[in-house]
Parts: sequence; structure tokens; C-alpha cells
Amino acid sequence: MDRLVFLGTGDAMGTPRVYCGCGVCEEARTGGKNARLRSSVLVENGEDFFVIDCGPDWRRQMEARGIRRMDTLLVTHGHFDHIGGLPEWADACRWLGVRGQLYAPAEVIPLMMRQYPWLGSHIDFHEADGGFELQGWRIAAWRVCHGKNGYSYAYRLEKDGYAWVYCPDSISLGEEETRRMRDADLLVLGTSFYKEEAELSTRSVYDMTEAAELLKAVRPGQAVYTHMSHDIDLNKEYPLPSGVTLATAGLTLELGRR
Repeated sequence: MDRLVFLGTGDAMGTPRVYCGCGVCEEARTGGKNARLRSSVLVENGEDFFVIDCGPDWRRQMEARGIRRMDTLLVTHGHFDHIGGLPEWADACRWLGVRGQLYAPAEVIPLMMRQYPWLGSHIDFHEADGGFELQGWRIAAWRVCHGKNGYSYAYRLEKDGYAWVYCPDSISLGEEETRRMRDADLLVLGTSFYKEEAELSTRSVYDMTEAAELLKAVRPGQAVYTHMSHDIDLNKEYPLPSGVTLATAGLTLELGRR
């Protein structure tokens, strides 16, 4: 059976934040539960796997899993916390003599190429917009609101009657944006704060109170919150909807029905 492994569960800055002396960051500095690398997940079936997003912590995440070669990557959008590891991946492909296979929405590919013009020497790019298949998963991508940061993309993956959605960066989604989230067996959703007090127009990711309302509308079988800032203390109990889990690095879920 396929499994989903969380490699990183932090927001764009990770935890601890270098400038911050809050209790969560100080606990994270001791190697505590709140130490969070940038958000990324791995989908594996035996020795086969692919990864979604490749942020600046990619090398540390690969080392933590003992992975020496990664062939296939999906990218949700072109922000640094989701593509900052691409130069290291490309260098690994160069030294291993393999060509990486990268899937991303068509409008995201030029952003990556402008940022890192040499990637095409070692990585093949594939447009994800029309749908594609990886390791038996039928995958659809669609654009979602990322608030003041513009846009991101979500992925819905289906296989053998099981469906799950990965959406790490979104906020204030409308009916069309949530249509393909509905009735999934699993929704992985970015929630940077429990209750973010900043003005909505300045924000870019759901908080957990807003996510609870979203879950009522899309009705996943279970949900996992990721992309968490230093506002979230994993040593605390939060009033969360039934079936919701807060992600931690190494959390592993089976993707399928028994």
C-alpha cells in the first residue's frame, strides 16, 4: 500500500525563527516537538517514491530519511520555501548521471527557470495542468488563492478508489477552488496559525479556525494540518474538529482503504 510521509511541516520561515525568543522557538532549539523544516511530503510504494515540493531544507530532509537519489518531484508553486532546494537536487542529478523529472503547472515552470536558469541541464519539466499519472496515481492540479502572495496550486491524487488532496498554501477559497477537495478521503491543508489576528488582506494561508469551516464544506474523511508557523505549539491541545491531526516530521499515513 502507498504511504504518505511528512518530510517538513513548517511555514515559509520554519521553526525556530532565527530572530525569535518565543517559547515555541526556544523549545524547537532544544530539538523539541516544535522544530519544523519547510513543508514537503513524500509518497512511497515500496522503493518507488515521489516528493511534493523541494524547499531550502530538501537536503536535510533527504539525509533524515537516508535517501541518496530522488527522481521525481511535483511543485505546488514558485515560492522559495517550495523550490529553494532545486539547485541541490539538480546537482545531485548531475553527479548521479540521471535526469530529474519535475511536474508543475505551466505558469510555474518559467518562474523556476528564471530563478535557476541551469536547471534544464539536469531536469526535465512537465506541465501538470491537463492532469497526469505517477506510480498509478491520477493527479489533477488547479489554481488556489494564496492571499497577498498571489496564487498556489493544489493537487488531487486518486488511485484504486482512494482520493487525497495536498494544498499547503491557500486562503479564502471559493466554491470552484474547493470543488475537487470535496469528499476526499484525506485533505492535507496548510494552516499557519491557530487564530491569526492580522488583517485578512495582509494574509496568505488559512488559520485553524477558518480551516474548521472549510472542512465542514468539503467533508474529507480525515484532515492533516501542515505549513505551521511558530504560533503553533505541538505541546498544547487545540480545539480541533474530529478527524484532524497536526503534522509532524516523519508522520506516516497509509493511502488506501483496507
